[in-house]
Amino acid sequence: MLTAYLTHPDCERHQMGADHPECPERLAALRDHLLVKGLLDCMQEHEAPAASDEQLQRVHDRAWLLQLADQVPAEGYARLDADTLINPYTLRAARRAAGAAVRAVDLVLGGQAPNAFCAVRPPGHHAQRAQGAGFCFFNNAAVGVAHALAAHGLLRVALVDFDVHHGDGSEDIFAGDERVLLCSSYQQDLYPFRDSHPPAANVVLAPLAARSGGAAMREAVTQYWLPALARFAPELIVVSAGFDAHREDDMGNLGWSEADYRWLTEQVLAQAQASAGGRIVSCLEGGYALSALARSAAAHLRVLVEA
Repeated sequence: MLTAYLTHPDCERHQMGADHPECPERLAALRDHLLVKGLLDCMQEHEAPAASDEQLQRVHDRAWLLQLADQVPAEGYARLDADTLINPYTLRAARRAAGAAVRAVDLVLGGQAPNAFCAVRPPGHHAQRAQGAGFCFFNNAAVGVAHALAAHGLLRVALVDFDVHHGDGSEDIFAGDERVLLCSSYQQDLYPFRDSHPPAANVVLAPLAARSGGAAMREAVTQYWLPALARFAPELIVVSAGFDAHREDDMGNLGWSEADYRWLTEQVLAQAQASAGGRIVSCLEGGYALSALARSAAAHLRVLVEA
């Protein structure tokens, strides 16, 4: 079986203005690089469906869905926060991005793919239960986790978040939920400026100092994530895959390389093979330097393709 690759043209119609870093070109750069490297030939492509209200409301309040729908402009832009804008296609794209995670879970748990990658935007891990923020509207990975629990009856799902920014939305949704283990790595003292103390026993944080490089990440993951994942023994691992910790990406300052993303993916895969039959669903989060994003995501995907 081939790795599933999920995307949709609607995800490129959401725009937030000229020169915004979270731009449609992110997906085009990734796809072009995967084509050049021959990786797309090793994957089965699927069109992302739109997530239903039922699927979204497993992790988001209905009031937030209604509020977002009311804010979509007929033309031009509406502003959600200082960095996050809404255009006429935003809601459609956000539903496709969340729906990709749902469909990916179905494919992997249904035995139609060993693992899956959702090449979607807008990203999701800053979206909390009752609001969006930080380029995010719906929490795509969280929707996928909740779908695995509710529709497939899983008892233990791990959500692994590597991004230069703290996945505060996922933390808001799952803190205290014993069915979910949330492992999060990010740069300290960077947006969203959250406290680095875990809010609940099921949250494992690995905050990293600026300019600490890939070695610090590897040490933190080995010390904190891997023992917690082994004890939890997840039946599925969902990944919030951000590539903005790369040394070429000026959204942060952690200094990672493609080799670091490959190593990190190998550790996640080893745990998935140990307890989850190798089942992984990965959702694109950050990554704004186009070449670095494409190369880093390709390194991540190569591990999944070769599993």
